[in-house]
Amino acid sequence: QVQLVESGGGLVQAGGSLRLSCVASGRTFRSYHMAWFRQAPGKEREFVAAIRWSGGSTHYADSVKGRFTISRDNAKNTVYLGMNNLKAEDTAVYYCAARSFVYALGYEGHEYDYCGQGTQVTVSS
Repeated sequence: QVQLVESGGGLVQAGGSLRLSCVASGRTFRSYHMAWFRQAPGKEREFVAAIRWSGGSTHYADSVKGRFTISRDNAKNTVYLGMNNLKAEDTAVYYCAARSFVYALGYEGHEYDYCGQGTQVTVSS
């Protein structure tokens, strides 16, 4: 069982930056690929970014490529999402998710075994 707790969300002006953190419980963090998803009001949950268990490769949605950076620190059981040049359309609840490394990296929420409660990011224009 893995529990995920996100933090770092808040209100920021367009063009600003935030860094989200997600801390995982347990001693097997390095056994999971990690991802960030987001869900805006009235919209489906969408993939944002993912990182392999080793940190060896990362993947991004086209909408955030070049602006967001996913990273992880396996010693701290933490995955991060650095967000720069934020836009109003980035406003959403952001969730981190974990998927066992025995599977390929996934891009759909249902492919992930665990998900946190989310942290709100609001970008004012």
